[in-house]
Parts: sequence; structure tokens; C-alpha cells
Amino acid sequence: MGLLLSRINIRVFFFALLLSLSPTEPSSDFTGLVFKGCAQQKLPDPTDASAQNLQSLLSTLTSQASQKTFYSTTVGDGTTAVSGLFQCRGDLTAAQCGDCIGKTPDLARKLCGGAVAAARVQLKGCYLKYQISGFVEAPDTDVVYKVCGSEKDAGFGAKRETAFGMVESGVVDGGGFYTGSYGNVYVLGQCEGDAVIGGDCEGCVKNALERVEAECGEAISGQVYMNKCYVSFSYYPNGVAGVSPPSASLSGEGGTGGGRHTQKTVAVVVGGAAAVGFGVVCLLFAKSLFKKRDASKYDS
Repeated sequence: MGLLLSRINIRVFFFALLLSLSPTEPSSDFTGLVFKGCAQQKLPDPTDASAQNLQSLLSTLTSQASQKTFYSTTVGDGTTAVSGLFQCRGDLTAAQCGDCIGKTPDLARKLCGGAVAAARVQLKGCYLKYQISGFVEAPDTDVVYKVCGSEKDAGFGAKRETAFGMVESGVVDGGGFYTGSYGNVYVLGQCEGDAVIGGDCEGCVKNALERVEAECGEAISGQVYMNKCYVSFSYYPNGVAGVSPPSASLSGEGGTGGGRHTQKTVAVVVGGAAAVGFGVVCLLFAKSLFKKRDASKYDS
């Protein structure tokens, strides 16, 4: 019985060891709130044409979200017109996009305390924004939101710089969206649809990367949202799982890209863990046999 329990404990230990060293997958929660932006100016009486146009706009946007990842439109004319758009992250399915955008109108009303002249609700996987006629948006080069992780690593800069270079070229080659990894660094970048059409995507992302590097310093994670684009990065000590190999190649990496480099690193780590675990299993198993043999001497 003691030998059987020892074997069970060994298996549990070995399984836990592999779990602790397996690669980490970036969060799949795409409906969590990142930030909200609300104009101080309230809309007039709900029976006003602007308020009615806003309701019509929000209905139109949510109805399109299960069919498109980006959509922009205007409802109404002249001073009562209301313009808006939504965008989903490039790796979401149509159903996920519809689910994500479907939550934003109620959140806008709740978070902004009713109907306002302009609002933006940014979730992890999508965002929706609108403004009434005559409302002046923030300049495209302004940072509307940023957050930097509390953990820091002085030697992290070189990996992050390489990963940032992948984002800058990747968003252009990928039609405005890019996600990938280099080593243990997961990166994501996206441009608003009209920025891609207008050719402003690359400049926006480059500006965002410079801002996040300057403002987050040696932090191992961070996000910066500009008016027309955003970038984020995270460091995963155990490797990054669930990320497709990026299309952009890297000089000095044989054109394999950061994603394959990560997979190779993870394989080495897990393989090393298996070797260590196997050695521990052999030692504990041998120890249990010696104990059993010694005990049998006294039983005879």
C-alpha cells in the first residue's frame, strides 16, 4: 500500500511540475472593460432629433457587428447628425465581435450617466465611439489611455525592442492588425479602419510604440491607446501559447519569425522539465524499493 501511494504521489508531483512550466496563453476575455471616455456635454431632451439619431446609430452599429469587424456611419443631417463607428480586434470571430459590441451601448449609457454628446467604450476585444455634429475629437496623436505594469526588468528592453519592430511592420502587412510573439514577449497592435484606408496606420503605431516605451520604461507589460490605434505588450515567463507564428520575418532568425522562436523555446523548457521530472521519479521509485526490501528482512 505504501509503495502504491508513493507512486501516486510521484505522478501527481510530475504532473504539477509540467503544468507549472507549460506556456501561458494570453487572456481570452474580450468583453472586459479597459476604459471609457465621456464628454461632459449632455444631449438635450430625449425627444430631440439628436437623441433619436443617436439611438438609431447605436442600433445600426450593433446590427452590423456580427457581419463586419469595422463599420462607420452617420445618422441624420446638419446639426442633428450623429456619427459613430465600432471596431473589433482582428482575431475575433464574427460571433465574438457581435457579442463584444452588443455590450457597449448599455455600458456607454451606464458609465457616462446617460446620453452624452460623445463617448467611447473600449473593451479588451472591441470598441465603439460616437459624437454629435460639431463635437471636436482629440487629435489623432493624443494618448487617450495608457497603463503600465508594476513589474520591471532592466534586461527586458532588447526583447521588447525587437517585438516592437515586428508590430510596426506587421500592422501594415496585416491590413491594420497584428499579433505575435518574440521569445516570451507577446505583442498586439491595431489601427482604426479609416486610419488604414487613409494611410495613417504606420505613423500612428510608430508614435504609440514610442510613447509606450518612453512612459512605461522597464515595465514588462503595458498598453497605449491613441485616438486611431493602440498597442500592447506582455511578458510571459513560461512562454506564450495560443499565438500563431507572425508573418513578418526577423533578420538573424532565418526568417522564421518570433512565433516559431517562442515555440522552440517552450519545447526546450518543457523537455528539460520532463528530464528533471523523470530523474526525480527514478530516485523516489528506487528509494521506495530499498525501503520495502529492508522492511522484508525484519518480517522474515
